[in-house]
Amino acid sequence: MQAKQILVTGGAGYIGSHACLELLENGYDVIVIDNLCNSSFKSIKRVEKLSGKKISFIEENIQSKSGIKEVFNQNKIDAVIHFAGLKAVGESVIKPITYYQNNVAGTLNLLQIMQHNNVKNIVFSSSATVYGQPEILPIKEDFLTSATNPYGRSKLYIERMLKDMHSADSSWNISILRYFNPVGAHESGELGEDPNDIPNNLMPYISQVAAGKLPHLFVYGNDYATRDGTGIRDYIHVTDLVKGHLRALKRLEDKPGIITHNLGTGIGISVLEMVSAFEKESNQKIKLKIVERRPGDIAECFADPTKAEQELGWKAELNLEAMCKDTWRWQSKNPNGYS
Repeated sequence: MQAKQILVTGGAGYIGSHACLELLENGYDVIVIDNLCNSSFKSIKRVEKLSGKKISFIEENIQSKSGIKEVFNQNKIDAVIHFAGLKAVGESVIKPITYYQNNVAGTLNLLQIMQHNNVKNIVFSSSATVYGQPEILPIKEDFLTSATNPYGRSKLYIERMLKDMHSADSSWNISILRYFNPVGAHESGELGEDPNDIPNNLMPYISQVAAGKLPHLFVYGNDYATRDGTGIRDYIHVTDLVKGHLRALKRLEDKPGIITHNLGTGIGISVLEMVSAFEKESNQKIKLKIVERRPGDIAECFADPTKAEQELGWKAELNLEAMCKDTWRWQSKNPNGYS
């Protein structure tokens, strides 16, 4: 029986590259489109080396309708996992049009071409940012959605687009995965997060401070109503996260219509707890600078992942120690990322 062909948009990125490896190891054929604006082709080569299998890679932008059409014309695609998108919250506030053009308009192009080619199975990479500032915790999938920045709104608009599309045509099978804070790296140390500039996220920032690339970690506020005064988030190992994508992909075979799941651990970890755990695993001292809170940041945010466990048979398995250990292995082996 011929292996199913999965198109992975943004497959050279941090989460996308880990997903490609997981797909190949589970017998799927993988086609990747990525414009490499915040990723590296070297990640694709490393995935091929780790898996011993080839990826069909096309350097293309989802904003290019003709480019995406060509990919569908030349391949028999069974399903799409859609990661491609700009993802820096701060940058989205400065460049909202760029974010809406790339994330929303680019996704619209993709969906139109999928519809034209009768490819109606998609797993969409959404985000916990669509919950805005939740009033109660843990966060469940049926909570009201809102967003506090253009990045979050772009994800929310795409979710609404997908829901409207399914209402109009129930033959679509759509999985919306809202994930919390992806961290960690592949256990080999060959794949990991490689920010273009100063990291936006906590874990790569900590690891670069530990490696001496950055002088200190800025901690934005230590006066929150939390157990140590710093912000609490739900961090999930990227390996667990991509396994959730495969479970979601498998679930689409049951023709569930449109389904939405949180992917998180359900455990809140503070900034200082993360720093302490990383110091232990790396045997490095992390220098801190406490500064003012950032506008829009909330004290606490963590998932209720029960629905994903019940409906997808998925549960996060890797703990904080593994997250730190794998990140430090990646950082140590690749001090300058893929470059």
